Amino acid sequence: MGKKGKKEKKGRGAEKTAAKMEKKVSKRSRKEEEDLEALIAHFQALDARKTRIVETPCSPPSPRLNASLSAHPEKDELILFGGEYFNGQKTFFYNELYIYNIRKDAWTKVEIPNPPPRRCAHQAVVVPQGGGQLWIFGGEFASPDGEQFYHYRDLWVLHLATKTWEQVRDYIYYNDLYAFSLDAFTWSRLSPSGTGPTPRSGCQMTVTAQGSVVIYGGYSKQRVRKDVDRGTQHSDMFLLKAEEGREGRWAWARVNPSGAKPSPRSGFSVAVAPNHQTLLFGGVCDEEEEESLEGHFLNDLHFYDPVRNRWLAGQLKGPKVEKRRRRRGKKGEPGGANQQEMKGTGAQEPLEVVREVVAEDGTVVTIKQVLAALGPAGRPESDNDEDDDDGPDEAGVPAVEPSPRSNAMLAAKHGRLYLYGGMFEAGDRQVTLSDLYCLDLHKMEEWTVLVEVDPESQEWLEETDSEEDSDEVRGAEGGGEDEEDEEDEEDEAGGAEAGGECAAGPGPGPPGRAAQVPSLPEPSFLSVMRECTILPSFC
Repeated sequence: MGKKGKKEKKGRGAEKTAAKMEKKVSKRSRKEEEDLEALIAHFQALDARKTRIVETPCSPPSPRLNASLSAHPEKDELILFGGEYFNGQKTFFYNELYIYNIRKDAWTKVEIPNPPPRRCAHQAVVVPQGGGQLWIFGGEFASPDGEQFYHYRDLWVLHLATKTWEQVRDYIYYNDLYAFSLDAFTWSRLSPSGTGPTPRSGCQMTVTAQGSVVIYGGYSKQRVRKDVDRGTQHSDMFLLKAEEGREGRWAWARVNPSGAKPSPRSGFSVAVAPNHQTLLFGGVCDEEEEESLEGHFLNDLHFYDPVRNRWLAGQLKGPKVEKRRRRRGKKGEPGGANQQEMKGTGAQEPLEVVREVVAEDGTVVTIKQVLAALGPAGRPESDNDEDDDDGPDEAGVPAVEPSPRSNAMLAAKHGRLYLYGGMFEAGDRQVTLSDLYCLDLHKMEEWTVLVEVDPESQEWLEETDSEEDSDEVRGAEGGGEDEEDEEDEEDEAGGAEAGGECAAGPGPGPPGRAAQVPSLPEPSFLSVMRECTILPSFC
């Protein structure tokens, strides 16, 4: 028993040591990233001192690799940007811009305010638009000792005609249109006449019985001032239809439906009903402030009739309840008098809830919801004097319906509407759903639950404090970590040298967007510039 207990204790000790090392490595990795971000911020502060364009003839650039060399689209010039150099002890990174004149065999260093952060191994491409543009995406930066690395996901464009750098935000919206041939398996770009939707994402498309395409809603952002963006939830509608007598030609037309329009929202779902009406369900209405975003999730249902160009509210009738008719009491009978008295004294008026939402075009959309009047016992009033005591008691039973959500999946089949999944937010937590509901579109009575899921059962991992974790491990394992931390700090300390001048030596450079970089794989340059692909495609 003694040997066995000793082995078990030794095994537990090894597990604790492994857990301790894993947390320590994670902590050190976060600290290294913070160190690089601070170093990049230092270079950004230096670059902020540049306020004007300076072009200086110079000797050839210092030795470097992993820079980009691009041919000017209109002139006999080559454009050199960035790169790195290792001298045996330290690594230098550059964000310098050089122009090589092929005819004159001469180099010019061009200093432009607000350049991209220093980097190497980035992607670069030139295009002729606007007098020529040099696009830069991604790349790598590292500590001087080459032990810590930072990878960019930012996108920049150099306007060659005006010699100005511009950082392009992570989002780029499009309003181009493509069609895919099911016979030839080829894509073709469409150029419809008329004015179509503005660039956006998240819009929904459906097809009418006449073969036209309805496009509704969407979302886009605009910069209102430096580092501040404002989102717009579009509620406009457009119709894309074929031009008569002109095969292969299409035209845009903006439509303004009448009826009970949905409130402005994004993340809603659509499907086509058997009568070719468009069904719209749920979504989220975001209330956006400068540093906060609060979403109100919805679970309402709307129908769009393209023939009448009219929105209809999808109101459910509720489940049918079989009731036995009882003979009404005569005027002189006590029961009848008591019933009338109770009805008169305990009845309440229907409650009307009114909410106003301002659409993107300034239109005020009024949303009205009428709640049934409650009787003396807190139950809905009946329109007749029938006594339903012998029937099923539905009082207090909540209606079966999907919870408010956005980005759900919606499909119609055999006259039934199926709703699957989606998401909603509860504070800082995002709840992803996997439930399944069904609604008979002919009866329009109530939703049926096919798969029920409890959102509370979903695992949500909160961020943990590394300091507290380290203290717990230290308490379980014992001392010795303080000395290791001191050694780590000594190993991580070092000079903040990087960059280079016209011939050689260090020089200034700006930082990257470290605080906004998500933990996602780096996309290719083309995938950043365009993201659309469904027939017909619209982003």
